[in-house]
Amino acid sequence: MNYDIDRIRNIGISAHIDSGKTTLTERILFYAQKIHAIHDVKGKDGVGATMDHMELERERGITITSAATYVGWKDHHINIIDTPGHVDFTIEVERALRVLDGAVLVLCSVAGVQSQSITVDRQMKRYKVPRLAFINKCDRSGANPDRVTNGLRDKLGLNAILMQLPIGLEADFEGIVDLVEMKAIYFRGESGEDLEITAIPESMQELAESRRAEMLDSVSMFSDELMEAALEDAATPELIHDAVRKGVLSLELAPVFIGSAYKNKGIQPLLDAVNNYLPSPNDVPIEALDLDDESVPVILESDVEKQAVAYAFKLEDGRFGQLTYMRIYQGTIAKGDTVIQTRTRRKLKIGRLVRMHSDKMEDIEKATAGDIIGFFGIDCHTGDSFVSPGPRLAMTSMHVPEPVISLSILPADNKAQTNMSKALSRFSKEDPTFRVRLDDESGETIISGMGELHLEVYVERMRREYSAEVETGAPQVAYREAISRRAEFNYTHKKQTGGSGQYAKLAGYLEPFDEGEYEFVNEIRGGAIPTEFIPACNKGFRSAMHEGSLIGFPIVGVRVLINDGNSHSVDSSDMAFQVASRAAFREAYRKANPRILEPLMRVAVEGPGEFQGVIYRSLMQRRGNIIGSVEDAGFARVEADVPLSEMFGYSTDLRSATQGKAEFTMEFSRYAPVPRELSEKMLADYRSSKKDGEEKK
Repeated sequence: MNYDIDRIRNIGISAHIDSGKTTLTERILFYAQKIHAIHDVKGKDGVGATMDHMELERERGITITSAATYVGWKDHHINIIDTPGHVDFTIEVERALRVLDGAVLVLCSVAGVQSQSITVDRQMKRYKVPRLAFINKCDRSGANPDRVTNGLRDKLGLNAILMQLPIGLEADFEGIVDLVEMKAIYFRGESGEDLEITAIPESMQELAESRRAEMLDSVSMFSDELMEAALEDAATPELIHDAVRKGVLSLELAPVFIGSAYKNKGIQPLLDAVNNYLPSPNDVPIEALDLDDESVPVILESDVEKQAVAYAFKLEDGRFGQLTYMRIYQGTIAKGDTVIQTRTRRKLKIGRLVRMHSDKMEDIEKATAGDIIGFFGIDCHTGDSFVSPGPRLAMTSMHVPEPVISLSILPADNKAQTNMSKALSRFSKEDPTFRVRLDDESGETIISGMGELHLEVYVERMRREYSAEVETGAPQVAYREAISRRAEFNYTHKKQTGGSGQYAKLAGYLEPFDEGEYEFVNEIRGGAIPTEFIPACNKGFRSAMHEGSLIGFPIVGVRVLINDGNSHSVDSSDMAFQVASRAAFREAYRKANPRILEPLMRVAVEGPGEFQGVIYRSLMQRRGNIIGSVEDAGFARVEADVPLSEMFGYSTDLRSATQGKAEFTMEFSRYAPVPRELSEKMLADYRSSKKDGEEKK
């Protein structure tokens, strides 16, 4: 295998749930001779797909955790991460895209651009990840690659260009026409491993020439040389490849490929496209921060001789201790080397280095810039950076969405309590979207996550992997509180208990802030409050937002401005100004017309067109606001914003209403005010529960 850094590709396979990501990865492994037999995601042989190595994944037929592997394809080394499609496991996609150089966005040729496709595309744009699109399942009834390509342009705003044409569709899908080489490719042999390259069928010649002209028109925008050659009808495959690569690396072009992973068609040309068009580590600018020099940005280079810089993007509790997945951005790391954990400044010795293939591993002596490998024996957290001795460099952190749903869990006995604690400690360390806390009033353990399935999977893993029998309480929605108008405060904190007392006075106002959760503005003039106490004011206001007075949930969307105040030369202190800030906030909060916010979920329901009316009613009965709907070829898709509190049990209701033929996905959309009647009920319930709690004490 070639380890020339220009021939390394770090790619992710990402898509909406059930678009065929894991099936595609299985075929890639087979054609690259990494595995010698193909197994299906829901295989009848009881083996299951290589990348779905967890028992739960094979039972449910879904990917729960991202899995890493590597293959060799035509003198290139390709590191691959297969990611989940379900939105509840979105952190797996987030962490993978944070460390990858390129990606393959997989789409179903029937359903096209779906809700999670949009989420994945947004994540790719966040980390500036170049991508190819692969339209899968062209053998299915209703397949339409043209419609899907138009969806990429209209819904995702991508400059999507078809690089291939299907030869037949649905049950007649035979092969593809390569518009670069202007050849037909058929996939022969028992598993499509033998390529038969022939002339384009006469019946498709005219269409192929027309589509090639469209493709060249778009691609030549990235190469003057190709533009001139195209005008003279002398465009060569090499010129086209160079122009497409420039467009992909600049994030201004998304070449589209077609096939059917399940039917073993179109995979080898897709691998060629990965080699030809997606970036090597050298092509991607990487920036770190120098923590010892006021976080000054430092541009890293994929140079094996420079200081080593690595980033921990995923943790697993393996058979031999904690397995830490690492992306090396610069330098070389070898077995026995000493590295520094930049967050804690601890020096650590590398005991074991491995290259991952799903849940299997191969021991290696060293790894260099551009590699994705595993370390053993290092205690760290997701997002930690490691460097060899030298400047204390750290990679920027990944985006971690906030949990939207909570459950209380209760261990069955003392043994279960011990095992549950071990499991929760491990899971919260591995998954930044999985949170654990102890409820001060009830004493219950509360787990929070991205959805019902997310928490359900972790509870099941507690039982299976840790023998921790637990009971779960009713799901609790992560509500928020917010203010709806400006309110002023003018508060004096004065306390005298003998000796030096406490004194702090501050004035200003709170107002709604739509651009984030919190902003602090200091407009103190003339030293009314000494500069050294301003951070204490900020800290006090921020701490007051942890729990609102309406129903006890955190407060969001507040700008606090202070413009006056007073201090005492002896009695003023950081503590006095923190106390005054908290009290001032509570005083103004009551006058700012506070309200309760609830999380709205973007729900996408898909099923046969005959059930479109049933789907509409099912969403509207749950206070859903219909965003839009599409019906095409007897297939209906309805999108709506629905309060999360109304979505519990929806899966069962939808199945029974549509004879099990419809399915849905949902993801967090935004927070919105709770209707007045419901708000009043929630306030009454909160006061009642608080009163009961006080009486018990």
